[in-house]
Amino acid sequence: MFVQVIQGRVNDARQLRARMDQWVADLSATAVGWLGSTSGVTADGTGIALARFESEDAARRNSDRPEQGQWWAETAKLFDGDVTFHDCAEVHLMGRGGSDDAGFVQIMQGRSTQPEKAVELLRQMEQPLRAFRPDVLGGELCLHGDGGFTQAVYFTSEAEARIGEKKEPPLEAQPALDEMAAITTDLVFFDLSDPWLHSPR
Repeated sequence: MFVQVIQGRVNDARQLRARMDQWVADLSATAVGWLGSTSGVTADGTGIALARFESEDAARRNSDRPEQGQWWAETAKLFDGDVTFHDCAEVHLMGRGGSDDAGFVQIMQGRSTQPEKAVELLRQMEQPLRAFRPDVLGGELCLHGDGGFTQAVYFTSEAEARIGEKKEPPLEAQPALDEMAAITTDLVFFDLSDPWLHSPR
């Protein structure tokens, strides 16, 4: 799987959502290899989208389509200032990965001093944490290739996620959680209380 992360300050969230819906309605059927997308705007006006493709080649072929270029030229006007892109050729799924059933999505970005170790720790924590947090439907860890990462976690609802985050984690997961924290820096959270979730029909 390949994921492209797109983010920036948004001047009109409603128009951006309409543009995303329009892409799904008009362009998704001919986007070969598109697996789905997760997007939304945070309370402070940060727009962020994760577009999932079968491969980097499929994502590139989609970007090269004239109709895609025209769509993006208009969509880019809804952002204030620069738009940041992260092309993630290494993606690790948690559970079933992205879920269109999610009522809340939390996206975390940061840097890892040991990306390979972070993936290993994620695998160690997955089973005990899934049993501990039934509100978590799945997730995806997308590595930027330069030590940076974007991680999306899909929850049943924001209310259940807030209750769950106050619980003490299981003892068997705590050492891995502590080690993960030690190798992670510059962590930033983007909460999508109204996530826009799309997948092929």
